[in-house]
Amino acid sequence: MKTLNAKTLLIGALAGVAGFMLAYAASFNALFSTLLSAASALPILIAGLGWGNFAAIVAIIVAGGLGATMVSPFFALYTLAITLVPAGWLSHLGNLARPASEIGGPEGLTAWYPLSDILMHLCAVITLALIVLGAVAGYGPNATGELIDAFIEALTVQNPDLAADAALIAQFKSMFVVMLPIVQGATSVILLFVAYHFAARIVISSGLTSRPREDVAKSLRMHRNAIFVFLAALVATFFGGTIGLIGAACIGAFGGGFLLAGLARMHLAARGQSWGVPVIILSYLSLIFTFPALIFVVMGLLDTRRAIALSPGATPPDDDNDDDTERKNPWT
Repeated sequence: MKTLNAKTLLIGALAGVAGFMLAYAASFNALFSTLLSAASALPILIAGLGWGNFAAIVAIIVAGGLGATMVSPFFALYTLAITLVPAGWLSHLGNLARPASEIGGPEGLTAWYPLSDILMHLCAVITLALIVLGAVAGYGPNATGELIDAFIEALTVQNPDLAADAALIAQFKSMFVVMLPIVQGATSVILLFVAYHFAARIVISSGLTSRPREDVAKSLRMHRNAIFVFLAALVATFFGGTIGLIGAACIGAFGGGFLLAGLARMHLAARGQSWGVPVIILSYLSLIFTFPALIFVVMGLLDTRRAIALSPGATPPDDDNDDDTERKNPWT
């Protein structure tokens, strides 16, 4: 782990300011709000992957403090839970390494924390973030019902012919309260992983990390244990109430992870094929519809494994004591 010094503090502070500015800009631009919110994770990811945990922690504290003082406490909580803290955790996991021989690998190489485990951690963190935010904001049928009523009232004022019957509105409300955490969870996981991927490419190209550049199409899969979590969440949604909403958030987050794994499988199958580019383009365009997205989720469910990246050198970067490696990097 890199030591805390003036340079680390400065880089962390600048990353925190940049992260806050991007998150704050997202609240003013509805068209690009999702992309700007995801982009706010980039400075924290780059600081953490390139300069270590201390830089990421400083960045998170600075960004959260600016959000609480300059906007509102809830804005700070939302940004911290959905973007900043997950980004810091991803950068920590991305830096974990240990001698490959300790996990049955060849001598003289360093093994890095598997991409599949990083993705599963991201799904779990986003699930927890949505649960916390939902509890703080009082999310439930009443909150979403008031939002839908206001929306329908605004539509009917402009065009009375659009008025829907009460049964249809009630059905839409019951569906919306479950679909919102699913969509939010999947979107957050996908965008944060994309941000992690770009941040890793930047720090690797800059020589700030020893982690090798991975073949994402081959190595991006979900951990096999994620299947059991996904199935348990699916069962929980049928209980309704708070348990159902927690299950919906979990389905969305882990479903986003399996969707990414399915897309990675598609990229691998299309590699080197004459039809590869048009199929990739059409696949991404089709994700706006539910059924094609579910196909990629199933593809991800059917291929779960761990691919461990290896790099030259038996001693993990920034580890001064080989005997202390397992204490610093407790993974197998």
